[in-house]
Amino acid sequence: MLTSLSTSLRSVSTSLILRGVLAVVVGVIAFGWPGITILALVILFAIYAFMDAVFEGMRAFSSATAGPVTGHLLLAAGVVAVVWPGPTALVLVLVIGIWASTGGLLEIFAAFQAGETAGTRALFIIAGLVSVAFGVVVFARPGLGAATRGCLTVRLVNAYRTS
Repeated sequence: MLTSLSTSLRSVSTSLILRGVLAVVVGVIAFGWPGITILALVILFAIYAFMDAVFEGMRAFSSATAGPVTGHLLLAAGVVAVVWPGPTALVLVLVIGIWASTGGLLEIFAAFQAGETAGTRALFIIAGLVSVAFGVVVFARPGLGAATRGCLTVRLVNAYRTS
């Protein structure tokens, strides 16, 4: 069974369909529980920052040219994410907006590369415009991020109060 699953996942179309279904499921969960979703994003960022700080520290001690500055900055970022999850969530939402806008612009530029068919160009342009629009909405309405941050803060207070 594992071999047939591996073989079917090698197909690009099957892989894209499964990724799309997974993205829709994650989107529905994020829409249903925005506070938990943002909290999970902040926790994952903190874990990433701590792990990356450890790896940078290991690199600093094993290399004559690498300094410990990056590791200290990453460690500080992880601490900030744990101590102040609300502002961290807002910053992460803004980073997502920057990522969406930049990715959308790159998709629009990719549509005009040589050798693309008209249908491919249209899809690149549509996807790029949607991404840029999402990024603009995130920047124009940071209050939506603040509302999510408020839900997160209430959940964190309740979690600390019950523990």
